[in-house]
Amino acid sequence: MNEHIESNRKLWDAWAGDHAASEFYDVEGFKAGRCTLQEIERQELGEVAGKSLLHLQCHFGLDTLSWARLGAKVTGADFSPKAIEIARSLATECGIGAEFVCSNLYDLPDRLTGQFDVVYTSLGVLCWLPELEPWAEMIAHFLKPAGVFYMCEFHRFAGLFAWEDTPRLEYPYFHNDQPVCEQVDGSYAGSTAGGQTAEWSHSLSDIIGSLLSAGMELKWLHEFPFTNYRHLPFLTQGSDGMWRYEALPGGLPLMFSIKAVRS
Repeated sequence: MNEHIESNRKLWDAWAGDHAASEFYDVEGFKAGRCTLQEIERQELGEVAGKSLLHLQCHFGLDTLSWARLGAKVTGADFSPKAIEIARSLATECGIGAEFVCSNLYDLPDRLTGQFDVVYTSLGVLCWLPELEPWAEMIAHFLKPAGVFYMCEFHRFAGLFAWEDTPRLEYPYFHNDQPVCEQVDGSYAGSTAGGQTAEWSHSLSDIIGSLLSAGMELKWLHEFPFTNYRHLPFLTQGSDGMWRYEALPGGLPLMFSIKAVRS
């Protein structure tokens, strides 16, 4: 597993600089004041002013820094040294107070101290984790008593389909210790850096079960028939900017969110 994680880390390290320069992430717009958080995230998590917030798998920190602009005292963590370097540079350039820690997620308790009011994670991160039980235990470790864990993530059901113009099932729903490994020629945000990815599938029951096993109390699970990103070619964009599968009445589950509280 360490070999797979290291391979993924090298690829994300190669992508980080290209992503920071990409139109997809629009860093110049962020510098001018754009908030990168989804409206759903802001509404569901609620007021964060004055609260301490830990953002796991933060990439180069745009969402982390957006929470800081809303008043949170933020810490971001990611396994890519290049991404953390860019995040720290952006925080300094924008005059935003933030701490960023470079660490493999599973090693974070050895590299970061303290507890937080909120632990947050979002969009496209769980597939890079081989195991969820230590992930959930780590979340509970960093939460204050009655602290909130909030996540918004692409629905695993949406990850079952091949990249084709019509829906075709290709990938597993249920977890397997052996990852799906693929050779890629670039990234979703336009980087041309290639390499091998290793990704793991986690069902909703895996996610919720790991949180419950770690002593968390589930407050709700919400599922959405839309996503903010066209990660499948058969999705179409609505007037609200969201992407849906309109050929099926009611659509497909494309995102979900979870709120849990440390008991």
